[in-house]
Amino acid sequence: MGYLDKTSITVDAILTKKGRELLARNDGSFEITQFALGDSEIDYTLFNENHPNGTQYSAEAIENMPLIEAIPDGGNMMQSKLITLARGTSAIPYIQVANQTGIELAQGAVQSIKPRTFNINGNNQAGTESRGYRFTIVDNRLREYVQATGASAKSNSRAAARRRNTAQPTVNQQTINTISNTATAETVVGRTFTIQSTTNNALFSTELPSLTTSLIIEGINTGARITIPFTVNSTTT
Repeated sequence: MGYLDKTSITVDAILTKKGRELLARNDGSFEITQFALGDSEIDYTLFNENHPNGTQYSAEAIENMPLIEAIPDGGNMMQSKLITLARGTSAIPYIQVANQTGIELAQGAVQSIKPRTFNINGNNQAGTESRGYRFTIVDNRLREYVQATGASAKSNSRAAARRRNTAQPTVNQQTINTISNTATAETVVGRTFTIQSTTNNALFSTELPSLTTSLIIEGINTGARITIPFTVNSTTT
């Protein structure tokens, strides 16, 4: 979402596909419980301490930048979320994974990731965040399933929910394994993330032997965030 102008607090909000689905149910399941703020669209290199009209005009170029339209795509928006850190914090938390440069898998292969956050609590402490991480794959067509374990979360496996025919309980494992023909982002929450690349040959061709999307990892405690490429290579000839 974005503020349309500076004279009134009018918010332009665009729902994601999942949001529109929940709203259409008209059963109370559409409920906004959290929101995040970010400044990914701001170019801070425009800040000019040597402005000819004085330092009070240093941010003039930034303040007059046009606001972009809301985009419901986590791969292109909210790359720089605003976070609140404890008073006295001297270092910004950041995330590292073993596959820092990206994940590249053949069709049907499985890969697990266990992130570590550095500068937890604003010091040199490193470890796993107690509330876990949000793992978002931007194009869910490239996975056979995704799973997160190690943090309390509700299962998103619609197939499992249909088998139980009950409300989904709070569990320590979150799995999504329903197949999608439309490229949409999906998120699981946990401390360890496992993904199996797609086995769908229809996505590939001789001219398109591999496909790449993004995997976004965000620490729930600290707000630290990292984005790495996820590539699937066709195994067909």
